[in-house]
Amino acid sequence: MKELDFLAAFNQPWHVERDAGEPFPGSQRPAAVLICLNPTPQGLCVIFTQRAGHLKHHAGQISFPGGKAEDNDMGLVHTAYREAQEEIGLAPEQLKLIGRLPPYRTISGFAVTPIVAKHRSGVKVPNDLIIDANEVGEAFQVPLSFLMDKNNYFIHQINRGELQFPVYYITYQQHVIWGATAGMMALLRDHILYHS
Repeated sequence: MKELDFLAAFNQPWHVERDAGEPFPGSQRPAAVLICLNPTPQGLCVIFTQRAGHLKHHAGQISFPGGKAEDNDMGLVHTAYREAQEEIGLAPEQLKLIGRLPPYRTISGFAVTPIVAKHRSGVKVPNDLIIDANEVGEAFQVPLSFLMDKNNYFIHQINRGELQFPVYYITYQQHVIWGATAGMMALLRDHILYHS
């Protein structure tokens, strides 16, 4: 997908066919993640991380750089940028803000705001990244065109008590991206495809 096409669609009025807050409307703790569009010779890619295997929560899972908002953060964009710098060494001055998605409410109680930004010059993943091994096991990227294709998503319905909700899965090479990360990507995909 070309950058200008993505930007033209992204900047249209936000459209979703489902409420990203369901079925966890009570999840309110603010957090932010960075959906970083990385320009490469093959086109735009999205940077993902695999959480370190020793972590107490979500060990080994695929995620975007990000985390909970801290008291001294100057808004959720700052939260996403700060976390991306801490986790994989992305310098905030190298990021060009594109916008944000609606908050994605998780079963763990967070209202996660995905921040979409483009790396200004492009970075070689993982070679140019400074990975914090305390938090991140590895970093990799997936072509944006792959992530914009509905055929690359699998949905599994989960029941928890009286609640039923979809869990999204994306398989790319040896990686399985699922849960909130894939759900946020599906929201972005639906918005872009609706306006393309």
